Amino acid sequence: MKKIRNEIDLHVKKFLQIQNECINEIQQNTHEIDKIIKMIISARNNKKTIFTMGNGGSGSTASHFVSDLQKTVIVKDENRIKSISLVDNIPVILAWSNDTSFDRIFEEQIKNQVEKNDIVIAFSGSGKSKNVVNGLKIAKKIGAKCIGFTGKNGGDFNTICDITLKVPSDDMLTIESQHITICHCIASTIRNLGKPMFEYD
Repeated sequence: MKKIRNEIDLHVKKFLQIQNECINEIQQNTHEIDKIIKMIISARNNKKTIFTMGNGGSGSTASHFVSDLQKTVIVKDENRIKSISLVDNIPVILAWSNDTSFDRIFEEQIKNQVEKNDIVIAFSGSGKSKNVVNGLKIAKKIGAKCIGFTGKNGGDFNTICDITLKVPSDDMLTIESQHITICHCIASTIRNLGKPMFEYD
């Protein structure tokens, strides 16, 4: 039992150390984060809509970020941010998956809803998820601005997205952990640039 406790402690500390090192590296260059914040504020000011998408853990981040955009970042005397998560309508996703292909679950929703100068934010640890890449491609054709949160070497996001934020890691758990941290960083910054409607005790 003692051996197991020691192994658990070792793995916990190792994981947290990896996260700390990754954050320190991200801190050295926040240029992409700055650009994303400015793009989101511009969308808010111009009443454009922000759409998010992703699979698995990245899908939960896409949904979580919309929750923050719709409530956490509300500031007094400014427009509210219009945002939609493309991962949340399960019947629509199942319909497109069943009748066509899982690879089209995001692009078909984008065809229905996205307009020129809206923002589409994609989360993918590899930057290669086919349904996400397909969604970005159609969004670009429509004239939307595309933001990619990824890791590793960036995959297809490098050539499609207007802004590609790459977490400096090849480990999927680390990449996904940093994505949600960066999303909270963005939400916190937007809140603090104005007078937040809500305070958290």
